[in-house]
Amino acid sequence: MAGTGVSTESFAQDKHAAYTGPRLRMAIIGCGGISETQLKALYAMPDVEMVAGADTNPHRLQVTKDKFGLTALYADYHKMLKEIKPDAVTVCTPNAVHAPATIASLKAGAHVITEKPMAMSPKECQSMIDAANKAKRKLAVGFQYRFHPATQMLRRARDEGQFGKVMFVKCQALRRRGIPNWGVFGQKHLQGGGPMIDIGVHVIEMAHYVMGSPKPVAATGKTWTYMGNKSNDIVSMWPDWDWKTYTVEDLAIGHIRFDNGAIMQIEACFAGHIERDVWNFTLMGEKGGAAWDPAAIFTDRAGTMTNTTPAFLPEGDFFTLFKLKLRNFVDGVLRDQPLEAPGEAGAAVQKIVDGVYRSSDAGKEVRIG
Repeated sequence: MAGTGVSTESFAQDKHAAYTGPRLRMAIIGCGGISETQLKALYAMPDVEMVAGADTNPHRLQVTKDKFGLTALYADYHKMLKEIKPDAVTVCTPNAVHAPATIASLKAGAHVITEKPMAMSPKECQSMIDAANKAKRKLAVGFQYRFHPATQMLRRARDEGQFGKVMFVKCQALRRRGIPNWGVFGQKHLQGGGPMIDIGVHVIEMAHYVMGSPKPVAATGKTWTYMGNKSNDIVSMWPDWDWKTYTVEDLAIGHIRFDNGAIMQIEACFAGHIERDVWNFTLMGEKGGAAWDPAAIFTDRAGTMTNTTPAFLPEGDFFTLFKLKLRNFVDGVLRDQPLEAPGEAGAAVQKIVDGVYRSSDAGKEVRIG
């Protein structure tokens, strides 16, 4: 991810000197590209004081110091937690480190928000939830798309009963040619998978949220790798990815059954021979249906089939969504407000993703516990 290009002075926290309310002392574990987006949002909050950062990469620590003026920087997050004792931690590491960094932070007495996906497996998710309960600390998952105005609109419509019983949802997170050429997104042992766990998880979580979060009970899935592990001279939005270490799927398809009888279909790909990129979910209910992009509700009124579209929705750009999810976490810790995406929500989504991968490996439907 490209740098923000913003000077250190833009993030000076002394500009919040007039604020006299409670402050949350926060630290960040993982100072890679996504941390810059988080830090930009957190430094703008007068009730947050960034106190430390940790990363195993010295270059990323230097970037964090240069861009944000953060000086308490550590190569070992265990040492940081012991010496700094932050009130809260945001975890922005590769997926394989989410669980150990989160559990260590909770044991050190910090509240935690971890980037998506919550972890590498449902078992790790449960260990994180157990650690939060034992430490009596809050645990949130960085699902920013449930804060999107279209998602919130459809959730309210569902709560009002406009859809009736939701029977079917279709999730699509599709790129025609968008294999990441940064980070470790192509390495299964560090990420847990490819497009299903990286971008598919976003659409899954907001669709599952709008459905009312039913319990997944079974999964059928299949994954294919046919392009990312070949020579990277293939035309792509982001050329020159490391194809030699590419061990994840290019395309994943899933079919999930829920305890209330509903079905979810999932399509996720980094590289697909399709007309254009798609980022959407649609649903069908007994009384009405909906689409996320463009946001619309389909139903019958006054003896007529009608389509309802919003006259106005607030901004839902990438940075705004990051601010909203971090704001919810900060308010959850400082003001005991409900977390929009608690650990339990992350665990439910992880079970769906894990079910698709396990089914692909097994070649048959698998149960989800």
